[in-house]
Amino acid sequence: MSTIRLGDKAPNFQAQTSDGEIDFYEYLGDGWGVLFSHPADYTPVCTTELGAVAKYKKEFDKRNVKVLALSVDGVEAHKGWINDINETQNTTVNFPLIADEDRKIATLYDMIHPNADATATVRSVYVIGPDKTVKLMITYPASTGRNFEELLRVIDSLQLTQYHKVATPANWKHGEEVVIVPAVSNEEASGIFTKGFREVKPYLRMTPQPNLD
Repeated sequence: MSTIRLGDKAPNFQAQTSDGEIDFYEYLGDGWGVLFSHPADYTPVCTTELGAVAKYKKEFDKRNVKVLALSVDGVEAHKGWINDINETQNTTVNFPLIADEDRKIATLYDMIHPNADATATVRSVYVIGPDKTVKLMITYPASTGRNFEELLRVIDSLQLTQYHKVATPANWKHGEEVVIVPAVSNEEASGIFTKGFREVKPYLRMTPQPNLD
């Protein structure tokens, strides 16, 4: 079983999905991607999660992020389950569910943790950048549903920090102050951060979020 680490190239794959056959890289194009796994179809927590993701679709679109879910069941099961999700969560599933009956993709992405469950995938989340590298990994146990507000928050941070010489502090949300990275001197910071910055400590300098008007 392969181990994936931050910065690794996300493995490409072809798969059958609830929306037909896809090539993962082609599906993502030059945008960002979120790949997240589920232990099985017709499971209660996953039903609420997929419903939540469908409701956040506009937020993902705004960030140029495409979402895919994966489960070790087949396409027909996925389609029946989607009907249940739409009915119980009062939404419309608007992204592909990957069928991974042979667990090939789950194995490729190290989604099966034998000490937790020998066959079912854990709740893995991968955020993949436009360069097809893994930018974030979060793994939840099967008993805990994911927080998609947190996922959007992290994507905001990843997209901001990729293009600006800043990092985001604890509990940061879009629109709040950010930290200037230590590699930038005060002199450089004065030129780069036109809204100014404040020095709390020489190593801790705060500036308004730079990509906002």
